[in-house]
Amino acid sequence: MKGDLSYGKDHTFIPAFSVKSGNTISVLDDIWCYTNQIVNVIFIGTPETGFVMVDAGMPYSSGSLLKAAASIFGEGRKPEAIILTHGHFDHTGSIIELIKHWNIPVYAHEREIPYLNGEENYPEPDSSVEGGMIAKISPFFPHKGVNIREHVRALPENGSVPYLPEFRWVHTPGHTPGHISLFRDRDQTLIAGDAFVTVKQDELYQVFTQKIEMNGPPRYLTTDWEAAANSVKKLAELHPKTAITGHGRPVEGRVLEEGLPSLMQTFPSSAVPDYGKFVQE
Repeated sequence: MKGDLSYGKDHTFIPAFSVKSGNTISVLDDIWCYTNQIVNVIFIGTPETGFVMVDAGMPYSSGSLLKAAASIFGEGRKPEAIILTHGHFDHTGSIIELIKHWNIPVYAHEREIPYLNGEENYPEPDSSVEGGMIAKISPFFPHKGVNIREHVRALPENGSVPYLPEFRWVHTPGHTPGHISLFRDRDQTLIAGDAFVTVKQDELYQVFTQKIEMNGPPRYLTTDWEAAANSVKKLAELHPKTAITGHGRPVEGRVLEEGLPSLMQTFPSSAVPDYGKFVQE
């Protein structure tokens, strides 16, 4: 497989959309959030300094992602790198097309690399988990790893983020073993990935309307709830003032300042499902 770029055999288009799909929001002067169907892709930087892309969206979305980048930074501009919060299908869905188009490196936590170099697959989504319609149809979601072996690199062990000198990465496992979040101390900006989300991701109507609600990671793909709880605690203790999550709207102010500590405190009852194959008795 060396030298090959390939998705898993279950790579497929997922016809799921929210009312915010296709929208680009300027969250801060140098941070944009683009909603790709039901997942957020983040761009960090400016046209003058260059930029980095965080996550790579849904399957078969490279065209819309390229347009989003061009609308912010200008035609012909490319990011210095793609940073992955983790390797699930909705965060790596267009990674190969973007690598081919831009010829840029990809960075991820070392514990996520096996799912990105063709060695391992994620567990199948849990349709038996407590939750709504999205949870029930989750077996249709891709779970096999991708192979971008020649382009993926492990993030530096010292917590620095390539091409983003003001950010540091924080290991936030639970949703996946190598899940990371990004944090900028200067203005307490958090890019949380799926460590927590601001929408009830297993409920079809909530996903469509994008009603803001602080939640733990998507239930049907989270395999270690104890680690997930510890990760939310770790992020809450950073006291972020702005947060962009993998699903749902960016949040700041009182919604975040009160909502994240509340989620941390109530996590066992509000986030952990009552039943499911990854829930400990």
